[in-house]
Amino acid sequence: QVQLVESGGGLVQTGGSLRLSCAASGRTFSSSGMGWFREALGKEREFVAGVNWRGGAALYTDSVKGRFTISRDNVKNTVYLQMNSLKPEDTAVYYCACTAGIVAAPHSKYDYWGQGTQVTVSS
Repeated sequence: QVQLVESGGGLVQTGGSLRLSCAASGRTFSSSGMGWFREALGKEREFVAGVNWRGGAALYTDSVKGRFTISRDNVKNTVYLQMNSLKPEDTAVYYCACTAGIVAAPHSKYDYWGQGTQVTVSS
């Protein structure tokens, strides 16, 4: 069993920044790929970013490239999503998830999910 707990969401103005954190427990965190997803109201959940088990091979959806950075700390069992230059269209519930393998790509198998944290960007 794996538990993922997100934090760091909130309300921010356009152009602002937030850093999301996802603390993991219950399985060897360092052997799993980790991803961030988001779900906006009325839309399907979409992949935002992923990082492999050693912190490399970061992948991003096109809309966040150059603005968001995913990273992980395998000592603290935590994955982060630094979000800069936020836009109203980034408003969503953000979820972290861990993969069954070491890679975190959009279509990887994610077998555990956090409860989500709300990010709201005002215009």
